[in-house]
Amino acid sequence: MRVKGGIVTRRRHKKVLNATKGYRMTKNRLYKVAHEAFMHAGVYSFRDRHHRSAQFRKIWIVRLSGVLKEKGISYSKFIKMASDSKVILNRKILSELAIHQPEVFDKVFEVISGNNNTNLNSPKEAS
Repeated sequence: MRVKGGIVTRRRHKKVLNATKGYRMTKNRLYKVAHEAFMHAGVYSFRDRHHRSAQFRKIWIVRLSGVLKEKGISYSKFIKMASDSKVILNRKILSELAIHQPEVFDKVFEVISGNNNTNLNSPKEAS
């Protein structure tokens, strides 16, 4: 006996076409084109969700770097000193503190620079 799949196919097509509403040109009307656009959209959204976190990290680093330049220290030295002094605040929190609560960031900076016995403003001396 032959099994007809018309209703199953129609439902599958309808699901894709409903998901592609608002896409331009034939990508919201023709199943083949819409299905391809739908599949690519899923790939792009997955990739860009991960790319977004990298972009935020870059923003936090730039913010921190700007504030730290005013204090006379580079970002990389500050992060090294923070890890040496066992400060477990991440870049996001440090950035938010530096922008929105500078007095708290100053205290964190004092703790981090106080635990390291290096002079912040002078370059390393050759030994």
